Amino acid sequence: MSLPPLHIPPDGGSPVFLVGDTYTTLLSAADTGGELSLAEAIVPADAGPPPHTHHGESETFVLLDGTLRVTVGDEQFDVEPGGVVYVPKGVRHSFKNTSPGHPARMYFLYVPGGMDGMFQEIGRPGVRGQVGPPLDPADVVAMGEVAEKYGYTLG
Repeated sequence: MSLPPLHIPPDGGSPVFLVGDTYTTLLSAADTGGELSLAEAIVPADAGPPPHTHHGESETFVLLDGTLRVTVGDEQFDVEPGGVVYVPKGVRHSFKNTSPGHPARMYFLYVPGGMDGMFQEIGRPGVRGQVGPPLDPADVVAMGEVAEKYGYTLG
């Protein structure tokens, strides 16, 4: 079956607040026949997810605004707008927004798709482009509870 072309307008997507960030699914695995998932992330200053591993998909970061320090395995990258970081599946990684006093904005590309399901399952309804509420420890617990389902390991 052939998939139809899609256009997601600037105010489109499915935003959720999760682990102190805002994740907006722009292309879900369902949209792409499982080929990929694409999400926009808004990450507050001095914030970012705990170290984690995706066992079933690679992840590519495309930084649009702000600065990041990204750790992939034993390597560390300081990323500026326009920078791209590729994380092979099965490699532990994390990132932190190092922008002084303002959020970072980036795209996450997951190949194959599917991580969007976790965002939608445990995130709270959000607003695209807005910084979410501060990190709620319950989000980290929820991520741990569904991690196996999405091939994801915290820590």
